Amino acid sequence: MERDPQNVLSAEERSRLRRWNDGEWVEPMRATPTDTPFSDPGWLFEPKLDGVRVLVGRDDGGVPMLWSRNHKRVDDSYPEIVAAMAEQNADRFLVDGEVVAFEGKRTSFAKLQSRIHVASAEEARATGVAVHLYLFDMLALGGVDLRAVPLRTRKRLVEAVFSFHGPLHYGGHRNTEGEKFYRQACERGWEGILAKRADSGYESRRSREWLKFKCVSDQEFVIGGFTEPQGTRTGFGALLVGYYENRRLRYAGKVGTGYDQSTLRDLRNRLDELERDTRSFGERVGERGAHWVSPELVAQVAFTEWTRDGKLRHPRFIGLRQDKPARDVVREL
Repeated sequence: MERDPQNVLSAEERSRLRRWNDGEWVEPMRATPTDTPFSDPGWLFEPKLDGVRVLVGRDDGGVPMLWSRNHKRVDDSYPEIVAAMAEQNADRFLVDGEVVAFEGKRTSFAKLQSRIHVASAEEARATGVAVHLYLFDMLALGGVDLRAVPLRTRKRLVEAVFSFHGPLHYGGHRNTEGEKFYRQACERGWEGILAKRADSGYESRRSREWLKFKCVSDQEFVIGGFTEPQGTRTGFGALLVGYYENRRLRYAGKVGTGYDQSTLRDLRNRLDELERDTRSFGERVGERGAHWVSPELVAQVAFTEWTRDGKLRHPRFIGLRQDKPARDVVREL
């Protein structure tokens, strides 16, 4: 398998190479939400996986390290992935990917929850939840910075360098036919698709060189409070959630479904630790007896649509996210 990017790049691509600084943190590139699928020979189209983004790095043949998109080590959550990456022949690399768990034939962030919130590799294995890593981009290889090299070439290097078996998979793509691929994704119940400009470099920001088209409505929201349980309910009644707009936490509604008993109990314990006297939102919230919490926890929430007054219709809790700072949560348009 190819190990030296110099041997597979064109002369023009080689001119874009720079020296890689081992240990350098790279903020992952993010896609811009949009709602107009298209087809274009200059773009690649990938499945949108319902998992957790990770960067995997290795220096001088050492033990691979897994980082979340907000620069937290997550090795203990996925020990089998660390082991599989350690078996690779490449000694120095930084690669971008997504960790997923499957519910049937679909990736499921809810299924992945039991792996995200563990304290040790032993606890992760004990969950019995199988995880997989899809690798779709190469940022550095063999001491060479590849971020200025076109995406299509970076993906070719991913496929050539790594051996895909066990929990490791190549994050493939379709060419040109974005609209057809989007229809197929929605018919199969996928999250959606990603469109990426084939000649784009890797940018540490949200970029319009990468676009995402969702088949379902869901996004992250900041938890700013909760209500007391009613009747036989335990834990709490509903989460009060919002998003940031001009540094102000806007109220988006209450989320009362999607919890099992364990989640209700465990999440209430975490909310009690964050409780405070003052309102978390920058506007009045008409919920009687609401408890306010410091806006630190981020929830993934599915919903059918936004109402005219800017609230969520039929919201459902999917899980907590640890890979996104609360201050980065905005309304996706």
